[in-house]
Amino acid sequence: MTTPPGKTSKPAATKRQALRDRRRQQHQRQRLIIILMIVGAALVVAAIMIVPSLLPAGDIVQITPISRPMVDGRALGDPNAPVTIEVFEDFQCPSCQAYSEQVEPQVVDTYVASGQVYYVFRHFPFIDDGKPRQESDQAANASMCAAEQERFWEDHDIVFANQNGENLGAFIDRRLTAFAREIGLDMEAFNACFDENRFRDEIEADLASGRSLNVTGTPAVFLNGQILTPGFVPSFDQISEAVEAALAESGN
Repeated sequence: MTTPPGKTSKPAATKRQALRDRRRQQHQRQRLIIILMIVGAALVVAAIMIVPSLLPAGDIVQITPISRPMVDGRALGDPNAPVTIEVFEDFQCPSCQAYSEQVEPQVVDTYVASGQVYYVFRHFPFIDDGKPRQESDQAANASMCAAEQERFWEDHDIVFANQNGENLGAFIDRRLTAFAREIGLDMEAFNACFDENRFRDEIEADLASGRSLNVTGTPAVFLNGQILTPGFVPSFDQISEAVEAALAESGN
């Protein structure tokens, strides 16, 4: 049988329609799979960010507050001292924990207390870059809210005492808030400051300053603007040698 010009046989049209239907169904399935994958990824991210905040704060390592000379926010000592030491740190950094617990106290007791060194903590929160939970940034945020109540160094100590690695949940918001409570902060004032991230600009200014000085890791210790032992954590002896040389150069 011959099909008249301009006409399509019914069996052929039915096959083409069935093919179009199958293709449409395949596209629909592909779109559904993509949507489910996007929703699944969003749920995973949400779980990473939200679930830890619903868990108990967990055990907290206690600290014994120590006396420091001439505390002024994040600075210690006499701002007119002949030597200034600035240390860029990330609260999640294990080397920063070791430096702050082992080397820093010797520097403070030997040179800051004597009026020879002005000592400044600088924020360099970078370990959480690209991570769903901003633990480095939030730890810095909490410390600045403690500084607002003149308790930066107590927060500094309890945060480092409770460090357990990088991006492992040690510094989720609930724990940072628990640390603030443990050191006796006014929690209403702290929570308002913390939720507002009131000192974001100051933290970012420290970060920008560190980058301008080519800081790529922490702790980065600068003495009168010059970095000590780049790429390595300086020992107390190395810092002492540099301080003594700077004091001699200044005639002190």
